[in-house]
Amino acid sequence: MLKKITAFIPIFLGTVVIGVSQETKIYTHDKREYQDALALYHNEQYQAAQTIFSKIKENTDDLEVKANSAYYEANAAVRLNQLGADRLMEDFVAKYPTSTKRNSAYVDVAEYYFETGKYPYALKWYNKVDQSALSRQEMDKFNFNYGYSLFTSGKHKEAERYLQKVENSPVYGSQAKYYQGYIAYQQDDYETANRRFDEIQDPEILEEKMDYYQADMNFKLGKFEQALALAKKQMAKGDRKEKSELSKIIGESYFNLGQYANAIPYLEDYKGKRGKWNNTDYYLLGYSYYKQGDYANAVQQFNKIIDGTNSVSQNAYYHLAECYLKLDKKQEALNAFRNASQMDFSPEIQKDATLNYARLSYEIGNAYEPVPKVISDYLAKYPNDSATEEMQALLVDSYITSKNFEGAMELLEKNRGYASKETYQKVAYYRGVELFMDDQYAAAAESFKKSLDNAENPVFKARANYWKAESEYRLNNFETALADFMAFKQNPSAKSTEEYKDFNYNLAYTYFKLKDYANAITYFSEFTGAGNNDTQKLYDGYLRLGDSYFVTSKYWPAIETYNKALALTGPEKDYAAFQKALSYGFVDRRDTKIAELRSFVSSYPRSTLKDDALFELANTLVSAGQEQQGLQTYDRMINEYRASSLVPQAMMRQGLVHYNANRNEEALSKFKAVVHNFPNTQEAIQAVATAKLIYVDLGRVDEYAAWVKNVDFVEVTDTELDNATFESADKQNLEGKKEAAIRGYEKYIQQFPNGLNAVKANFNLAQLYFAKGDKEKALPHYKFVADKAGSEYAEQALTRVCEIYIGQDDYASALPYLKRLEGQADIQQNRTFAQSNLMKGYYQQKDYGQTLAYADKVLATATIDNRIKSDAHIMIARSAMATGDEAKAKDAYATVLKIATGATAAEALYYDAYFKNKEQDYEASNLSVQRLAKDYSSYKEWGGKGLIIMAKNFYALGDAYQATYILDSVVSNFGQFPEVVTEAKGELSIIKAKEAQSNSSVRTDGN
Repeated sequence: MLKKITAFIPIFLGTVVIGVSQETKIYTHDKREYQDALALYHNEQYQAAQTIFSKIKENTDDLEVKANSAYYEANAAVRLNQLGADRLMEDFVAKYPTSTKRNSAYVDVAEYYFETGKYPYALKWYNKVDQSALSRQEMDKFNFNYGYSLFTSGKHKEAERYLQKVENSPVYGSQAKYYQGYIAYQQDDYETANRRFDEIQDPEILEEKMDYYQADMNFKLGKFEQALALAKKQMAKGDRKEKSELSKIIGESYFNLGQYANAIPYLEDYKGKRGKWNNTDYYLLGYSYYKQGDYANAVQQFNKIIDGTNSVSQNAYYHLAECYLKLDKKQEALNAFRNASQMDFSPEIQKDATLNYARLSYEIGNAYEPVPKVISDYLAKYPNDSATEEMQALLVDSYITSKNFEGAMELLEKNRGYASKETYQKVAYYRGVELFMDDQYAAAAESFKKSLDNAENPVFKARANYWKAESEYRLNNFETALADFMAFKQNPSAKSTEEYKDFNYNLAYTYFKLKDYANAITYFSEFTGAGNNDTQKLYDGYLRLGDSYFVTSKYWPAIETYNKALALTGPEKDYAAFQKALSYGFVDRRDTKIAELRSFVSSYPRSTLKDDALFELANTLVSAGQEQQGLQTYDRMINEYRASSLVPQAMMRQGLVHYNANRNEEALSKFKAVVHNFPNTQEAIQAVATAKLIYVDLGRVDEYAAWVKNVDFVEVTDTELDNATFESADKQNLEGKKEAAIRGYEKYIQQFPNGLNAVKANFNLAQLYFAKGDKEKALPHYKFVADKAGSEYAEQALTRVCEIYIGQDDYASALPYLKRLEGQADIQQNRTFAQSNLMKGYYQQKDYGQTLAYADKVLATATIDNRIKSDAHIMIARSAMATGDEAKAKDAYATVLKIATGATAAEALYYDAYFKNKEQDYEASNLSVQRLAKDYSSYKEWGGKGLIIMAKNFYALGDAYQATYILDSVVSNFGQFPEVVTEAKGELSIIKAKEAQSNSSVRTDGN
């Protein structure tokens, strides 16, 4: 039962007349001055009278006149409110203890303070009065005044004792009963209050107050019909200062009688305490609207209930949630159900709210906590509920809809009865896809196998076969991949899948990797002949088909196929043109080959294959007898591509040309340059061996011995041991004995740190460590290889060094290697990798100019997937935000949103909400936050930041409840993100300060 608590505004008594006894006849005409002062005093001319009394007191010898003058002087000081007035009166009492005015002095001062409403001062002087010296009439007046002074000072128990003494007084009785009744009313003792009020006879007091208090007491006693009658009677008396309180009594009485339509106008007319409503007031009006089916107005009242922590609040939040559902505002309903479910005043409401909270979390997502946890908590709390089966099904689906397939698999592994075999098949499949996208191919293959082992749905079986094949392919398990691809092909449902359009392409690649070029040709031919619309993939298919012909020495079909690739529109035709030129060399069209290579060099000046083309052109010119042009072409390649791995080969070829032409000194110069500039390479080893032949032919063996002593990688006496040690380790590696190979390579490097096979040994050792996940041990060996210019393994090693540093989030160490990789990479994919991570590294170092420059480089590359594109756009967006260019950031985030997945998509969705909030498109901003909560719930920091945006949106839309509840929830649930919590607290304090101006229930103290 809801009860109205009404503050009491006491009736102050009318002026109490304090009589002044007439002066006795002891004063004669000789005391004219005294009589004048007395007349002035009685005419309230206190200042003038005080001056004369002070003079008389000092000059007279008459003790009675002296005492009386001191009395009136002190009394005048009291009435003039002078400092020290109390002291003057106390001095009078002390100096004239036998004065007849001693007791009346206390009474006079007390009654003066009583008259002027200074009841604490009155009490001080009443406490000094000798009550035994008072007459009966004076005693009644003393008891009432003293009791009333105690009453106004809040000392109700003591007040009652004195008021009871005059309750039968004809003068003070009605007022004494009134105040005794009010004291009982204040103490919720309504029976005593009613009895006291019923005893009052004074019509003025009855007219003034009784209807109001009796209406209020009847209301509090649950006598709503009587309360209505009395309150309406009082209301009819006109413009009453209790009108607001009477409206509340009438409104709440109608409410408790279930007459909600009648209650509404009265509840609305209530003005609140000191101009403020509280949460109960908002609830009563909101519930009245709710019962009338006016859900919009109900929401307007319920959503003002902030900081509610009682049964009324739980009830309000539950009904608020129902209203939101009626208005199709599911996010708002979710928050309100969640709030109601967190209170236990009504177990029935709590249970129903928890159920609805779980259902809505499943339907629209939940940014506070994972949806599966919400449903699991319900199942744990209400295990035998009628909704258990429904919740179990939703629990499995919630993992799927929130894309938490890892959690779904864990759940189903423990509770297989929660879902059908087909559901398990699908969950295992989606978990496999998730692992595949995270490059965890071994785990992906295992998950796809679980899906296949529980195959019920033929479409998902086909897709699992396909992606298991892709996983095995990435693991270089090409035989297994082939078996899975063939299983996909044999499934009748395969043709209905999205994967089928790329099947021939992937199957052909698998045969290509297995070096089964005949089948590769078959399936690449099928793929390229099927009219594929993906130009880039079609181009790649022609390249691999051409390569398959090339490898199997079918050069004319290869040339024809490379021409088909070149006929397609699009970038990066250089590889096809280069391979086509090489093919002409194998069909004895050397002049055509030379012409094609020269055309290549001029047509593709920025190609990563230009150094290869120059090298091949030089070789061909030399073999065609155009020796001088060949040497010049070698020089051009060496000068333009100093970092190319072909430079030592070109220099070696130049040396051999000179050697074959008997230009021994020129040959020695080239060989020595190879040894000096490219130690430890196979070319350097060959250069030493060929130089030795020249020195022997020239009879200058001593000169050779002297030179070779300074070549640290050549240990003439240990050559056989060097090779034997390396070959031993290499043999273990080739046989798949990885641990033995690691020990062998380590031993070789320890014995021959700069040996003939040092580069290959370090590279192989690094690869073995990397494959077993020991990247720390792999790193120094990759760095050794990467630092050896001209090695055939240099680019791959350099890529791995960058990859390891990036994996450690050590961009400071990675940046110089990334720069080298960008400049040296022959493979476009590696160059893109370098540029993409240079972009990220510069962003981490807050070099936003370089970040944007590299983002543009990445986006200028045609053959990049959406993941790399979204990374580039996100870097542009973040850099723009960091430099205050929000317009550019908005465009970049909008692009990201179209192509991104995972954390990047979550970030883009947050900023989509952020920009819409700034544009005051609050409803659309909330939809973005809801999508963030539903589709990307695992990215909790973005979820928390999104909730703050949502809170701002709701407050701007006039929904203070949603705003404060959301912010309170962020503070409670996102403690692992201190910056998010700090921002939420700041917003919460601003909103609560504003709401506290109209709602007395709102706490602004942070509690």
